[in-house]
Amino acid sequence: MSELTIGEISKPRFEFRTFGQDFTEAAERMARLSVPVPEKVWRRESDEIYIMSRTNDLNNTKIRDGKMDVKSYVQTVDGLEQWDPKLKAEFPIAKSQLVEEIFPAFMVEQPALAKETYSFEEFIDIIDAHPDLQAVKIHKERFGYMVNNTICEVANVLVNGARLVSVNSESTELDDIQTTLKDLRLEGVENINYLQAIKRVIGMKNLPLAN
Repeated sequence: MSELTIGEISKPRFEFRTFGQDFTEAAERMARLSVPVPEKVWRRESDEIYIMSRTNDLNNTKIRDGKMDVKSYVQTVDGLEQWDPKLKAEFPIAKSQLVEEIFPAFMVEQPALAKETYSFEEFIDIIDAHPDLQAVKIHKERFGYMVNNTICEVANVLVNGARLVSVNSESTELDDIQTTLKDLRLEGVENINYLQAIKRVIGMKNLPLAN
């Protein structure tokens, strides 16, 4: 069994994550069951932008600190999702990368691009003008833990100002996550990733959150 370290790259992990209004019991149990973790992950805050596409649920695109990350869905095993980094980009971003990698990941019609490079602001203007894309502002306050050798988190998340709570457990080992879900009393709770949660909040998906 491989040992995970918070903040370090490992092989693609499986993940359980969910979103709702109240996970007080799970959060309290997570804090009590956690082994000590590095101080740098005790509490983290970030402002990010997620690019939502009406036609894509397979590629998760976010922008933070002027850098774009795209993760791709790999598979679901025993209700747990596996995602893998697909690409990284920095602004200003080349037209060629937008045409060859970014917009194909959104699975939408390619917009007309006249320039050879685009700034962050210009890219967001393109997103705002596209009928199937939407830029969503996300603020995260995250509290990190480690339970049963799984990387865990409680997060207060603002989606365009709407407050949600998220809890998650991720690991390369499926059994460790399942044990953690049982210990946190999250068995039977719907697994909802960031893409799905944001789409439900902004109205792209007509589904509720977990609670």
